[in-house]
Amino acid sequence: MKKIVYPLLLVSCAGLFACSSPQKTAPISDRSSITTSNPYQPIDRNTIRYTVKRGDTLSQIARRSGHSVHDLAGWNNLANVNALEVGQVLRVQPPEGAVATTAVASSSAVQVRSIDEAKKESGKKTVTQSSAAPAAVAANGSAKEVSGIVWSWPTQGNVITPYQPGKNRGIDISGTKGQKVVAAADGTVLHRGNMNGYGNLVIIKHSDGVLSAYAHNDKILVKEKQLVKRGQQIAEMGNTDSDKVKLHFEIRYQGKPVDPMKYLPEH
Repeated sequence: MKKIVYPLLLVSCAGLFACSSPQKTAPISDRSSITTSNPYQPIDRNTIRYTVKRGDTLSQIARRSGHSVHDLAGWNNLANVNALEVGQVLRVQPPEGAVATTAVASSSAVQVRSIDEAKKESGKKTVTQSSAAPAAVAANGSAKEVSGIVWSWPTQGNVITPYQPGKNRGIDISGTKGQKVVAAADGTVLHRGNMNGYGNLVIIKHSDGVLSAYAHNDKILVKEKQLVKRGQQIAEMGNTDSDKVKLHFEIRYQGKPVDPMKYLPEH
């Protein structure tokens, strides 16, 4: 894995949240009779259903209700998160028995800080996997739930390079060209395309603060803004911008890389 200047990657496109197509506002059917929404006013937690107003986007409604875009899309069976209509009624609280993902306030650009800075702020040590014995992993194995997000392995193979702060911002998993790469958790495709150092890259947004990245793919099988389920195939493994066939997998929390081994289930 090449050393990656990740901040430059994010800054160059004004943050991955911002470099994808902007949210479209709800279409206006009758300007004279429709009130305009206040994008900063919180939605009362006692409000179960919310009526879309002029200027609303699903991202704004999610932020105001304290939930994620992914949650709202799932609760309301929205195939296209940009296709809101004025007067449309949305559920903004989880149905009975559903688990909500706690939304985290975020700006249009992802703030990237080093692991050392994060350690100073939290006072906690970053835990990494020992490289002495690569871990054998299997796709779609036992899932692990962390803060409302259920994770499973993105492909089959051995962890050939562990997470190493400042050296490797994720884990590298061995495999064969064309091997199935799947979404590690439910989410929305934020980016798909070629990026320097990553080759053919897929980035999935799981909540307002959590992303996962899948690099060096041979083929990408999903589109931006597509909703994907955990275990759904998103790409075929390859060696684009890499010296060998492998999957480079990252999890980022609030713009900071974290050790995926802390989130993926044990085998």
